[in-house]
Amino acid sequence: MTTHATQAVTLPGSLDEAVAALAAMPAAVPVAGGTDLMASVNAGLLRPAALVGLGRISEIRGWQYQDGHALLGAGLTHARIGRPDFAALIPALAAAARAAGPPQIRNAGTLGGNIASAAATGDTLPVLAALEATLIIAGQGGARREVPVSHLLAGMEMLSPGELIGFVRVPLLHAPQTFLKATGRTGPGRALASVALVVDPARRGVRCAVGAIAPMPLRPLEAEQWVASLIDWDGERTLVPEALTAFGEYVAAACIPEPAPAPDGTQEQLPPAVLHLRRTVAALARRALGRALS
Repeated sequence: MTTHATQAVTLPGSLDEAVAALAAMPAAVPVAGGTDLMASVNAGLLRPAALVGLGRISEIRGWQYQDGHALLGAGLTHARIGRPDFAALIPALAAAARAAGPPQIRNAGTLGGNIASAAATGDTLPVLAALEATLIIAGQGGARREVPVSHLLAGMEMLSPGELIGFVRVPLLHAPQTFLKATGRTGPGRALASVALVVDPARRGVRCAVGAIAPMPLRPLEAEQWVASLIDWDGERTLVPEALTAFGEYVAAACIPEPAPAPDGTQEQLPPAVLHLRRTVAALARRALGRALS
């Protein structure tokens, strides 16, 4: 199908220049890898009047260490995040990036784009939620503000006109962390469900986020607290298989609860497809915790 030509394309060289360009053109759309943007354009869902390209902004295409955190540029591609040197830094995020799709998607798609588009199936999103990452938002006049990634994904806080995600601040936990996803087919593909899990000995906690089954990653907080109470944090940090299975069921029931009883007291059954999804979430959560503790 044919699409309307954009009226203007601006290619700023810095984050502040990009913010200024967006402020000057309220109808402009920022674009980095363009994997989600072009899908919307091709589907006829978006007709951007102008584009602000972020590909020349070198400051957001790398990362640095900062006070026990990794400060990740929003322009980092999935391919770069998936490389071994990054995997040694934040293994679960690297695993999610490697699972994000075929090479052409991983080479183009960016971390900031994954967050800004907030697609339910974004593979990095549950990892960022489980790691309790924060976003550094760039605004006009050099302004910067910090927002928990979970707040943006849940719609509790929104990007204002002229703002951009500049960086993602991720704690360097040096703790076991895993990412698993089910696609319904072999090879990288769109997630039916995904689970990111972190075992954090310093805080004696387990953090789990379930992706793809809801508009945003879900944190089963009670299941996290329950399983953390079973772990011998001063010992070998192992759990019996029955506890792993129970954790998986706990997570799945929290994320995909039973329907409320009808007024006459009868209990509706979940449809077969939903039951299958629930079993998939339970299996992913069980395996993720088992791998993190092994």
